[in-house]
Amino acid sequence: MTEQSRARFRTEARAEHPDAVLLCLLAAAEHTLAPPNPADVLAEEPPTLEALLAACQAAIDRHAAAVRLVVAERAPATPEETAALLAAVLGGRERFHGRPADYRRLESSLLPDVLRRRRGLPIMLSLVWTAVAARAGLTVHGVALPGHFIVAVGGPGGGNEYVLADPYHGGRLLDLDDAAQLTLSTGHHFSPELLTPAAPLDVVLRVLGNIRSWATERPEHARTQLWATELSLLLPRHPAQLRLERAELLVRTGDFLAGATEMDAYAEILDAFDPEAAARVRHEARAARHRLN
Repeated sequence: MTEQSRARFRTEARAEHPDAVLLCLLAAAEHTLAPPNPADVLAEEPPTLEALLAACQAAIDRHAAAVRLVVAERAPATPEETAALLAAVLGGRERFHGRPADYRRLESSLLPDVLRRRRGLPIMLSLVWTAVAARAGLTVHGVALPGHFIVAVGGPGGGNEYVLADPYHGGRLLDLDDAAQLTLSTGHHFSPELLTPAAPLDVVLRVLGNIRSWATERPEHARTQLWATELSLLLPRHPAQLRLERAELLVRTGDFLAGATEMDAYAEILDAFDPEAAARVRHEARAARHRLN
């Protein structure tokens, strides 16, 4: 299942118009569809990849149908009215929201679990909003504020007027001062350019980065960090540093030879602009090989 989902992930990431929802579902499949522990005789077999994708897309379609029904009843005429409608359906009736405890759960970054639990990190809840809105014929795009993802209702494709909303807090409306405060609270400078629509691949890279960060704080989940890192490397654009991270994780999970080989390859890249760092990486590679004895 891993090879199947990864091959499709790589293909979809290089499509002319990448679908962030599909990519996040394929990424989550690696965890969701993991085979059960052979020692657990009561464990159920996980669904197939296609069954998982179909179930999640059907859930999004159901929420979109509910939004379309309310749109037909209320006929929102402004971005504020549209945002209030989405908040009433998704944040109110369907109870999509987040809590501080969600930051401590891996499921908060896995789209199938977010759709099931209706809880998640800001970026995942924003992804639900944008996906549901798109299927309902509404204009909503993600806004990648540092540290707290939100959405803009209206704007590109729907005119110049827009309002900001925070799906993590059930769709609470935000003004520019609110957005600036959210940004400043994470130690970053706010500028209007931050309100531009987030690109699908940037959304996926950030989701995988959240998974990597979650696992980094929990050394026992090195394999989770490894698969998130490897998926990030399948994206057309990614930080080069991820190659070293993967190499180090291979060593941590016991694949010393593969990790050392990856370190040597990364050191060759560093040679051109940071020879000292390249030497340190080669030293790590030698140490990894010594662990084979």
